[in-house]
Order: sequence, then C-alpha cells, then structure tokens
Amino acid sequence: MRGRYPAPSGVAFSFGPGGITPAVKLLILTNIAVFVITFFAQELVLLLGLRPADALGGLAIWQPVTYMFLHGGFGHILFNMLALWMFGVELERMWGTRFFLKYYFVCGVGAALTTIVLSFVPLPIFEHLWGALTVGASGAIYGILLAYGLYFPNRPIYIYFIFPVPAKYFVMIMGGVSLLMSLGGTGSGVAHATHLGGLVVGYFYLKRTRVHLLSELQYRFLKWRINRMRRKFDVYSGGRADDINRRVH
Repeated sequence: MRGRYPAPSGVAFSFGPGGITPAVKLLILTNIAVFVITFFAQELVLLLGLRPADALGGLAIWQPVTYMFLHGGFGHILFNMLALWMFGVELERMWGTRFFLKYYFVCGVGAALTTIVLSFVPLPIFEHLWGALTVGASGAIYGILLAYGLYFPNRPIYIYFIFPVPAKYFVMIMGGVSLLMSLGGTGSGVAHATHLGGLVVGYFYLKRTRVHLLSELQYRFLKWRINRMRRKFDVYSGGRADDINRRVH
C-alpha cells in the first residue's frame, strides 16, 4: 500500500497578508474608479494632477490631495494598488483604520509638498518640477513601505517574486534609488522626488507620533494569544505534519 498517501510535510505556503481591511479596500476601489473615469475624461488629469505652478497660483489648491488618485497607466495603478494591499493591510490591522488613513494622507500630501518645495530650489535638476505634472499614489505608498520596514524589518520581500530581501533593506534600496534618480534629473519621467518625499515625511511623522505604540502592543499580544490557543487546542493551518490526510484539526 506504499505510495497511496502523499508524503507528510510541515511546509505551507501563502501569498499576501490575507483578507483586505476597510481602509485599504476603500482606497483601492476609489483609485480604480478614478482611473476608469479619467480614462474617458483625460482633461481631468490636468485639473486634478499636481502641478506646482497651478497649486501655488491659487487656481488648484486641491491638487496636493487629488493627484494621489490619478495614475498614468494600467501598470502604474496595478503595482501601486498591489503594494497598498500587500503592505498596507497588516499596518491597518495593527494601527487601526483611523490612524492608517491619517498616515496615508500625511505621506501623500507631504510628498506633494516636497515636490512643490523642491520646485523652488535653484538647481537644474529641479527646475522641471515647477511646470511638470505629477500623478499617482506612489508618494503615499512609499510611506507605507517605510512603515512596513520599520515594524517588520526582517520580513522577506521577494523582488520580482524570486529574490528574498529583508523589508528593512528593501526600503533602503528603494529610497536610495529614488534619491539617485531625483538627483539625476527627469530621467524616465517618474516622480522620484515625490517618492523620496513620501519616505522622509513618513519617517518623521512616525518618529513624532507615539500613540500608535499601544495599538502595536495590542496587535502583537492578540497574535500571541491566537497562536497560544492554536497550540492548546491542537490547531494547525494546513494540517499537522504527522497527519497523512492533511485535514485541518
């Protein structure tokens, strides 16, 4: 009867952080809805995208907020929303929806203000920012990446879904790339200065804000209790290693 049952294994695989949380779900749906609308009404991109010359002229003071919900193409919104889901869900569970949303918008608006400030710097590498149009949630997403790297520094992030890199080093790499690219001029047309602004603003905001520490402790205590109850009642995700039928007990 050998070979009738599969060989036992204690290894289980999963992708992503699990079920989606309320704020992340709302942000993703809103970004998708705006993407569809602007696909058919391109003139809205010029009105809602971030352009320092317009925002500071008092003609479009809403742009530091609305630019976050616009995207330049399918690949742009796909990777931003994928990153928001993968890294934002666990942060929202830990912080709570209110603090997560506040942090998201602080990073996004802070990234926009960074772009506006840099547009005044009298250097050739920043002179294009004054009249350039910036769109995308990347500034806020970079802030999310920073927070994830600070709270879960050793979590592996798979670059190109192949190469595992600890989250803290992944954030350092992304920040370094944005810094070098922003110093290199317009480059590929990606708003690297805005990305860097999201990282910097997120760092100083978290450093200044301490109220989320209690939420973090509660989150870790809850995880510890859940894992303790699983061991107490002999519960194993995917089945026990010595169970040939691999049922969930």
